[in-house]
Amino acid sequence: MQSKSQAPSITTGPITAQLMLFFFPILLGTFFQQLYNTVDTIIVGNFVGTNTALAAVGGATGQLVNLFVGFFIGLSSGCGVIISQYYGARDQNAVSKSVHTALAFSLLSGVVIMVLGLLLTDFSLRAMSLPEEIMPEATAYLRIFFLGMIPNLFYNMGAAVLRAIGDSKRPLYFLILSCLCNIVLDLIFVAYLRLGVSGAALATILSQLASAVMVLFVLLRTKSDVRLILSQLRLDPFWLKKMIYVGLPAGLQSTMYTVSNIIVQATINSFGTNTIAAVTAYGKMDVIFWMVINAFGIAITTFVGQNYGAGKTERAFRGFRAALLLAAIGTLLLSGIIWLFGMNFLLFFTKDPDVLAICNRLIHFVVPFFITYIPIEICSGTLRGMGNSWMPMILTMLGVCVLRMFWIFLAVPLHRDILTLMTAYPISWITTSVALSLSLFLTRRKYLSQRSESEKSS
Repeated sequence: MQSKSQAPSITTGPITAQLMLFFFPILLGTFFQQLYNTVDTIIVGNFVGTNTALAAVGGATGQLVNLFVGFFIGLSSGCGVIISQYYGARDQNAVSKSVHTALAFSLLSGVVIMVLGLLLTDFSLRAMSLPEEIMPEATAYLRIFFLGMIPNLFYNMGAAVLRAIGDSKRPLYFLILSCLCNIVLDLIFVAYLRLGVSGAALATILSQLASAVMVLFVLLRTKSDVRLILSQLRLDPFWLKKMIYVGLPAGLQSTMYTVSNIIVQATINSFGTNTIAAVTAYGKMDVIFWMVINAFGIAITTFVGQNYGAGKTERAFRGFRAALLLAAIGTLLLSGIIWLFGMNFLLFFTKDPDVLAICNRLIHFVVPFFITYIPIEICSGTLRGMGNSWMPMILTMLGVCVLRMFWIFLAVPLHRDILTLMTAYPISWITTSVALSLSLFLTRRKYLSQRSESEKSS
């Protein structure tokens, strides 16, 4: 029997409408998650007024943050799966132990990542060939950011716990409030007090602290099975092992993406400050596409998971086709908007004509290939929803990481140009999309074969 706080079943009813009902809250939450660094970039770009400052709050620093935080968020998705399963089974003891283990794990991970970040910031930035003129500001930004790693990870885990029991609204409200807090603090620290990139980083970690406190308050006061009792906060090896097993593929896949992007970023850094600033500004615009396509990926994973678990595999595949169509329509619309109006949007980040000229080249080269990425997200989400998390990870590793590395080390030295480097993206997208589509095709054919044999035997 379903508890009152769980989301309603999506195993019946109109598929497209249900996918969109999942899609929009996820998209809105992702938007506010991304807004943190985007606000930093806009305010730093306008009030500090140097390309080194703009480059310091994006690019290399963003990739290093994603390396650590992305892996943890992948693991936290495994915690959410375990908690939701036992919450649905009304096993109060299992839910309580898994929640306390998950939250304890987030605190421990926050301490470890904070220490590693503080110790390795300078080494990591230099390993990425960051220009010397950017190093002081980038180092200051990262070190302050890593000081806020404990509340950052605690919020992400706490939000995963709440979403696991069907409460997706309050994590979204907390994100909205913390983003508003970040904007106000950015204006105070950067525009008024003139603290530069250090002020932007300080505003971010204080905002994240506010969201962590809000999640903590809810978990302490809730009457549901996920209530946090501080005296019971401990790592249980049994539950930790289960969570890591489920979440590890997602964590590794996120890490592989980031590692490949770090190597790409290291090559971008060798092109100079203007190129770094241009790629940083462009990245704040094309992140709109990534938010949309990732939201579709999460939505289809949830849809397929529930329907596949209910034995409605054909409905799950119909959901896949609907998600593919919706994602294609959304991508074509976004691609057209960015192609036509992207340069106007970039004026929020920089007015430098040299930087804008590079941005213009990036828009007109990369954006038309967005459509080729769609099968990666939708096929991966479908396979994960059917319980196959390792195949998407392996194919992503080969198609995204390995292929990009070959391109960067073999092709870029022959023609050192930013567009030569960016060609690694459409090549890897097309290759991985083909591989994942084939994998899903074979999975469906296997299912149809097994169903046919079952019908014959009956």
